[in-house]
Amino acid sequence: MPDFATSSDPAVQAQLDRLTLLSPGADILGLDRIAQLCARLGNPQDRLPPVFHVAGTNGKGSTCAYLRAAIEAAGMSCHVYSSPHLIRFNERIRIAGALITDAELAPLLAEVLTVSEGLGASFFEVTTAAALLAFSRVAADACVIEVGLGGRLDATNIIAAPLVCGIAQLGLDHQSFLGDTIELIAAEKAGIAKPGVPIVTLNYPVPVAASIAEVTAGAGASWHPKGGSWDAAAYQGRIHYRDLDGKLDLPLPRLAGQHQAMNAALAVAMVRRQDQLDIPDSALRAAMGWADWPARLQHLRGGALVEMLPPGSELWIDGGHNPSAGRVIGDFLRAHAAVDRPLHIVLGLLENKDASGYLAAMGQLHARFHMVPIEGHAHHAPATLAETARLAGLTAGPAESFSGALAMIADMERATPPIVLIAGSLYLAGRALEANGTIID
Repeated sequence: MPDFATSSDPAVQAQLDRLTLLSPGADILGLDRIAQLCARLGNPQDRLPPVFHVAGTNGKGSTCAYLRAAIEAAGMSCHVYSSPHLIRFNERIRIAGALITDAELAPLLAEVLTVSEGLGASFFEVTTAAALLAFSRVAADACVIEVGLGGRLDATNIIAAPLVCGIAQLGLDHQSFLGDTIELIAAEKAGIAKPGVPIVTLNYPVPVAASIAEVTAGAGASWHPKGGSWDAAAYQGRIHYRDLDGKLDLPLPRLAGQHQAMNAALAVAMVRRQDQLDIPDSALRAAMGWADWPARLQHLRGGALVEMLPPGSELWIDGGHNPSAGRVIGDFLRAHAAVDRPLHIVLGLLENKDASGYLAAMGQLHARFHMVPIEGHAHHAPATLAETARLAGLTAGPAESFSGALAMIADMERATPPIVLIAGSLYLAGRALEANGTIID
């Protein structure tokens, strides 16, 4: 899908405009174009530090954040490639711990775009090649690479020999690309498996696990599902982790949501299945508090949008957009929101997302929904989305924008400070964070 990436730096914007013109403007899965592009660049994917490669429907970005935090807590440097960005394109490429600068990014994109002419490479393929090229030129101790879409045919799967692979939570999303059953989607995600490389996963229902087992065995990878050679449980305010090398007692993650404990545990298991990097247990403990992943149940504690609400209000941001994410958000709000405080959800969803499934997965909440557009992207019309919510037994109405919704909420809730969540899309979350003045570095 079109990305509509913009930059305040004219040199970067010139290359993003060039990319938009050269790209086919749609997601076209497959490894042929990225292989040709990387070959023209001298195959930078073969000159990377040890790679942690992470797939999943939900939670893969958080898992990458814990991996980065653990590596850096151990005193080592780490490249990170993730997507999409929230505010600035630069967020996608982190070189040895720091976001790529505009001065580095513009010539990098220009170089890749020049050699990509005639290939019909997609936006994501060009940006993936740019990240790999940047990582191949700067020394670091490790790379953390997040899969963009799927796994088997994702551009990041050009990396032939990662150190360790991981699969986070699985759910239905991008069915038009990956298949319309969870088993087919699992098989696509497991396509990142490589011969002789450990692939660490959470535990899944039997049919899903069978699909992963078949793919990983066919690839010659060693599969390590939760509940087998490793396991973890969160209780009494701690993560209790064990594997063949022993037990760990870890603090709960700083990131909000019960689901984050297992994302963190997956990262811990990935670290402990490799032997090239010396990451001590103390670094794994530190990672629970160090990891940062914006727009995933992020509590905004100041900024322009926060100041629109009555003093004492809470404003949260989440970019999850599928039924699995809806379930996590619903669980969090039921546990977090006091019954005597008003709860408002400002929601926008892209038109290719399952609105009914997302809302149903949230479950019944004593909340008022304010349905909003997502500027610059094809989205569910707010009035239609509100009607979908009302049919599900929820209280909902349209609003012209997220800022308009916040103003409406502030006017409604003058007596009691509300809890407000802006949710449904990473694009919407990015616009909200930018409007709030939040800086991502």
